[in-house]
Amino acid sequence: MKKIVIVFLALLTLAAFTIGDPLKIGDVMPSSNSKMQDVSGKEISLKEASGQNGLLVMFSCNTCPFVVKNQQRTIAICDYAKKMNMGVIILNSNEAKRGDDDSFDAMKKYYAEQKYNWYYALDKENAIADAFGANRTPECFLFDKDAKLVYHGAIDDNANDADAVTRNHLKEAINEVVDSKEVTIKQSRSVGCTIKRKS
Repeated sequence: MKKIVIVFLALLTLAAFTIGDPLKIGDVMPSSNSKMQDVSGKEISLKEASGQNGLLVMFSCNTCPFVVKNQQRTIAICDYAKKMNMGVIILNSNEAKRGDDDSFDAMKKYYAEQKYNWYYALDKENAIADAFGANRTPECFLFDKDAKLVYHGAIDDNANDADAVTRNHLKEAINEVVDSKEVTIKQSRSVGCTIKRKS
């Protein structure tokens, strides 16, 4: 009997962390009208954050070592996306750490320190991360002007060493979208920490 209870509890724990399959290339942006609280205090939706040429959605946080290590790359690509008339929103889905270093107050401080010039919003109950099937920080989803997914994955091809990068996947995808071309490399593997979902 005890063994059955242990197995049942293990299955419940696994179910609590089960998320949907990742979006497929060509899928329309889900939950685009759901409102989230930006660090400015404003309520914002993905649709409202979109720009003339589309939207870059990045799942990130304040604490993941990969996020911290790659912060300059994050800032550079988000600045570039805005320059190319794409909307940018970074989502913090670490619900299990809201009482810690990924609290809303900590997000506001981090936003100011990093001099972000785009939305940094709280993904309450990791609802958007679940809808996207996102599981890492950082993890990028690029949508075109029709809100269709055209790229999913990493910023570039070497999360561990900026000097060893041979291809900037996300930047190339942005350029191709802006030029109305098909994205050459549509998916890559995100390397980072797992999103800390609440059990």
